[in-house]
Amino acid sequence: MSAWVLPDHIADVLPSEARHIEELRRQLLDTARGYGYELVMPPLLEHLESLLSGTGEALDLQTFKLVDQLSGRSMGLRADTTPQVARIDAHLLNRRGVARLCYCGPVVHTRPDRPHATREPLQFGAEIYGHAGLEADTEVLRLGLDCLHAAGVQGPVIVDLADARIVRALFAGVPVDAAAIARVHAALAAKDTSTLRELTEGFPAASREGLLALVQLYGDAAVLDEADRVLPASAGVRAALSDLKQLASRLDGARVSFDLADLRGYAYYSGMRFGIYTDGASDALVRGGRYDEVGAVFGRNRPAVGFSLDVRELVGVLPARPLRAAIRAPWSDAAGLGKTIAELRSQGETVVCVLPGHESEIDEFHCDRELVERDGQWRVQAI
Repeated sequence: MSAWVLPDHIADVLPSEARHIEELRRQLLDTARGYGYELVMPPLLEHLESLLSGTGEALDLQTFKLVDQLSGRSMGLRADTTPQVARIDAHLLNRRGVARLCYCGPVVHTRPDRPHATREPLQFGAEIYGHAGLEADTEVLRLGLDCLHAAGVQGPVIVDLADARIVRALFAGVPVDAAAIARVHAALAAKDTSTLRELTEGFPAASREGLLALVQLYGDAAVLDEADRVLPASAGVRAALSDLKQLASRLDGARVSFDLADLRGYAYYSGMRFGIYTDGASDALVRGGRYDEVGAVFGRNRPAVGFSLDVRELVGVLPARPLRAAIRAPWSDAAGLGKTIAELRSQGETVVCVLPGHESEIDEFHCDRELVERDGQWRVQAI
């Protein structure tokens, strides 16, 4: 095999896509800053026990592991940034009130998390720590929508809502182990009613009927009324349904759907969870929700809600951006040319100096103007 062939699901990013990714990264961070989110930059690798504390088996399997040659301790390349941001909130900032934090950096996965995905996403995210109310949930949802709008996503988007508390309430008092719960979750996610019937044999009647009902509870706002009718009237179920109704009413102009059996990240989320889709897409561009227990392993269990997206994936669904017009200049020591070029660059212009002998080569920046000398002065003119 050639030495220059990259591993599976790892790819170079070439100039045109790289430029789009970098422009989008700046737009997303500026959008978050407009809401008051502060940028943090956690390290790409850290000690494994810190990186994976409280994250569950799924993230453990996605994490590349190595041995630190300085200390001999096990280290990992992060597969998700949220645990690191929770550590920063708990131990480095340790604020008494609300903390709004955002980030954008690479994460590395041992396997692609879905077909055709990269194993090196560029993860952007925004998180609120310290507020348990629906106000924080609403803000995170609105910011996620605004990020897609700023990125230039065309056509309608759909916000799909669920709540982890519903299934937790249905499992309350059911004497099953974690493995059995995982199997039930898998059957719910696949909407496999026959398997779910087998797995819930022997469950209390209310729990079994509620879990089976979840398979059909997806669609528009009428789903919540149906859920109110067929699910057990426990406090956890009622609170979750009430919150979902309020959140949907606050997302003006967005199409909202519900899938109460969608349990992706069930071991992670503690309340509302959401995905934002473009019309007709099978995978969400934005995923997030409430994960109040995320800071517990760091000694500070306080409310948390947020979302993340892969900038590289987002670029893949956007139309290509036109190049910003540039100015072509000759490579010369002529008087005044260097000063003119420096002034143009300081004003934000791109000036490309054509090296001698390369005048006929491809113009990567599609220069639409050029510097020409007239009466001892260098001037910009259209090509």
